[in-house]
Amino acid sequence: MLEAVRDRARSYFTDASPAHDWHHVQRVDALAETLVARHPEEAEERVVRLAVVLHDIGRTREDRGEIDDHASWGARKGGRILRDLGAETDTIERVQHCIRAHRYSTDIEPATLEAKLVSDADNLDALGAVGIARVFSYGGEIGDPIHDPGRPVEADDTDAGATQYNHVHKKILDLPARMYTDVGRDLAADRAGFVREYLERFDGEVAGEQ
Repeated sequence: MLEAVRDRARSYFTDASPAHDWHHVQRVDALAETLVARHPEEAEERVVRLAVVLHDIGRTREDRGEIDDHASWGARKGGRILRDLGAETDTIERVQHCIRAHRYSTDIEPATLEAKLVSDADNLDALGAVGIARVFSYGGEIGDPIHDPGRPVEADDTDAGATQYNHVHKKILDLPARMYTDVGRDLAADRAGFVREYLERFDGEVAGEQ
């Protein structure tokens, strides 16, 4: 069933943003596989992998302004896809919860181990070298500045950051605290360390010191 769902899901990523394209899904899938394998408590991998494949099927529609919340829309649409392919009701409901709970800005807390693993895998792809690339790619798409010395982080009262540099400080470096599993926290700490090293280099280059 996973391959059939993957084939259906991939069609929703035509003209997707590079920050949330099919390659993002593939990376999250690889991370989810690692998390499931390393977690001491057994999770139902099938639910995790199905949820990962479907978690961002509504993202492009949200980016175009056609829907308000890609997580809730994706859960509904994902449920229909799974029903069409013969999934059992319990599996569908568990996958839908994972999809609804994965979003950074949602108030829905993951209530199952599977949902926690999906959330951790998705957030991990926003950290590290890949995460930095995604931030600046998305910033370029929406026309936000890379950096503005006149808008230092400490004086930036926006939630997401007025520049992409500020976004890394305000949002990306907050992700390790949002991890739900020990293995996710370990990987997040390593990736966040790389981000901090990058920011130190960035600051040195902006100051003309490097």
